[in-house]
Amino acid sequence: MNQREFFNAVIADTQNAEIAEFAVNALQKMDERNAKRSASPSKTQIENAPLIARIAEILTSEPMLASDIASTLGISVNKASALAKKVEGVVVTDVKVKGKGVRKAYSIA
Repeated sequence: MNQREFFNAVIADTQNAEIAEFAVNALQKMDERNAKRSASPSKTQIENAPLIARIAEILTSEPMLASDIASTLGISVNKASALAKKVEGVVVTDVKVKGKGVRKAYSIA
């Protein structure tokens, strides 16, 4: 159970108006805090923006493995895979790689 579920349960089940009012105020503060957080990008999002733009430039209509993207940009395969999924218009497909099995490949539609 998270805080939101807890406060909603308190509001629904309590007979005490003061406790219900406290829960409503706590939910409002939580919503304000969450809105403030989502309004500004995090430090990591700011750092990754140029990489995502570079991946968008690299990708073509031909499927490209995350390992190829990673070696081109000099980043880890996991990071390349995660960032490639954030590129607008990206298509993820399964590609058979000889000796390695099925891998995810990224391309632009």
